[in-house]
Amino acid sequence: MNAWKSIAKEAFSQTCLVAKFLGFLHLTNNYLISPTLVYGPSMLPTLNLTGDVLLVEHVSHRFQKVGPGDVVLVRSPLDPTKMVTKRIVGMEGDQINFLPDPSITDICRTIMVPKGHIWIQGDNMYASCDSRHYGPVPYGLVQGKLFFRVWPPSSFGSFGQ
Repeated sequence: MNAWKSIAKEAFSQTCLVAKFLGFLHLTNNYLISPTLVYGPSMLPTLNLTGDVLLVEHVSHRFQKVGPGDVVLVRSPLDPTKMVTKRIVGMEGDQINFLPDPSITDICRTIMVPKGHIWIQGDNMYASCDSRHYGPVPYGLVQGKLFFRVWPPSSFGSFGQ
């Protein structure tokens, strides 16, 4: 009987250790820092078409510490199951001048970013679906700020604006 008791005690101890580790991973990944794979043409030439692995920190946006020029991870306003990576161009109260579709016309439009919203755009204006198409984005959709490039090795390092 003592043998079973010690085995059960050891199993419980190991289970608690695994649960603590998984809890730590969850907190780190959702509230501090997480890796993300970003690919596609919308952020050329800043990000590679074939993909970059970047680190995203999840603290700055919670304290309103992101602003124009920052590249952020945002839950897509068109499809909440997807994330998009765009650059913040304007914050609430800013007046934004933009070309709705630069491949068709050069007529500029102006909009005032409403309270609680941001204006985001991809660096490649010809291949980006962004605020020019769906308007200002609620600040609450911001998931994090990109700050460090992990892959590819040739671009390893701090992620600048």
